[in-house]
Amino acid sequence: MSDFIVSVLCFVLTLLVYYVNKRLYTRWRTLLLMPLVMTPMVLVVMLLITHITWKDYIADSHWLIWLLGPATLAFAVPVYENMAIIKRHWMSLTAGVITATLVAVCTSVWLARLFTLPVEIQRSLAVRSITTPFALAAAKPVGGQPDLVALFVVLTGVFGMAMGDFLFLRIAIKQGMAKGAGLGAASHGAGTARAYQIGPQEGVVSSLVMMLAGVVTVLAAPIIGHVMWTLKS
Repeated sequence: MSDFIVSVLCFVLTLLVYYVNKRLYTRWRTLLLMPLVMTPMVLVVMLLITHITWKDYIADSHWLIWLLGPATLAFAVPVYENMAIIKRHWMSLTAGVITATLVAVCTSVWLARLFTLPVEIQRSLAVRSITTPFALAAAKPVGGQPDLVALFVVLTGVFGMAMGDFLFLRIAIKQGMAKGAGLGAASHGAGTARAYQIGPQEGVVSSLVMMLAGVVTVLAAPIIGHVMWTLKS
């Protein structure tokens, strides 16, 4: 079987697995059946069993990753439609984004150093809390590996979406904007999807915070790489 046929079959199977997974999650809303969790697991098992290389798999599926960019930009539509809320709370949102970015980067790197993880993993973890298109853009100046960055971003999103409601309950956060900001800053796209399930205001705030955190991280990536590693050495 030629590499082209294999890559096309992988593409079709990816769409099929996602469609079936989404139907299952609609009926049984459990963490394990979330498309962001189950679909990658099924695809990884498939590749391991069939010994299909990543290069063959991604050959005709790479544009699915490219679609993350337009999908992220689409969150700007509800943000634009709710500018009144943003103008009313711009100061707290700005402070929250800057604080969240600093905390996410610093805690990720310092914990990685605490567990003596390789520098390559430290650099890749530094941008784990922003959505994939922004994280991949920030990976190069920081010195992270794109494949590791994408993995850490997905894991962060899944964990944040799964644990968000529990944490809000435990620390008694009831205000909608606070929930939205927390989900957007900590678990990017996955958290924003969950925020829209909670309510429209939560979703709008989460969308805005997610995009601003991504922009801030990308712009600050050269400084992050210099401060965290160049000065340290």
